[in-house]
Amino acid sequence: MKNQIKTVLLLTSLSALFLLIGYSIGGRSGVMGALVMSVAMNFGAYWFSDKLVLAMHRAQPIGPGHASRVYEIVQELCQQAKLPMPKVYVVPESVPNAFATGRNPQNAAVAVTDGMLRILDEKELRGVLAHEISHIDNRDILVSTIVASIASAIMFLAHMMQWVGLTGGHRDSENRGGVNPLAMLFTIILAPLVATLVQTAISRTREFMADESGARLSEDPEGLASALMKISDPKLLSRSQGVAAPSDMQPAFAHLYIVNHFSGGFVLNWFSTHPPVKERVKRLLALKGNG
Repeated sequence: MKNQIKTVLLLTSLSALFLLIGYSIGGRSGVMGALVMSVAMNFGAYWFSDKLVLAMHRAQPIGPGHASRVYEIVQELCQQAKLPMPKVYVVPESVPNAFATGRNPQNAAVAVTDGMLRILDEKELRGVLAHEISHIDNRDILVSTIVASIASAIMFLAHMMQWVGLTGGHRDSENRGGVNPLAMLFTIILAPLVATLVQTAISRTREFMADESGARLSEDPEGLASALMKISDPKLLSRSQGVAAPSDMQPAFAHLYIVNHFSGGFVLNWFSTHPPVKERVKRLLALKGNG
């Protein structure tokens, strides 16, 4: 519940920022123009996200009887969660990771990499798959698309304001007078930064939610915690046969994976789509203590 409230508050603040900037630049027409354009750009990504992501990862569909037991575990977890059975894929990549995609539970897919299957035992794999199924149940693809639409609209408005500044333009008849230089500076430089920070904060909140709901679904917080520690440990990965270093992961899809290996130090964590693994593990083990 706490993470749900945080998501709503962050999304509200992002929407307020968008409305404030849009109205200051072009009044109601400025707001609507930017919103329509950003929604149009993100709708295609939302509608075809599963096909695009799976194709770019060369994901191979699997069914019952696969040696990994991934299909059977997903089936069991979906029955517990009362969700439709998603399509299940194995990705021929040696970097250990997993992701869920699809616009809704009826059109969803869960994928794990070969590298993930090589280093996790069944208990840990069950925890990872429960996390990904929770993303589907929590409608996180839809939430991230809404957030991306508003954030990209703010970016569009910032570029619009930059163009106004370069051409010496003025606000329309709905907003008579020249553009305030301070407002222009904020919109061009700070607004996209604030939008990015809020967008990544929402993403981190959704990851915490998927951890918590996934741990409850699998009834084993320790399994997911152990998996997270394994797939984020460079020394362990370097000693594991047939497992690649995190640097080989595709950065463009880092926000989808269960662990973002491109996270950095304290300041860079503000821009990370995922919380620090240590914090996630700490919260998961706390759930075990409360259980």
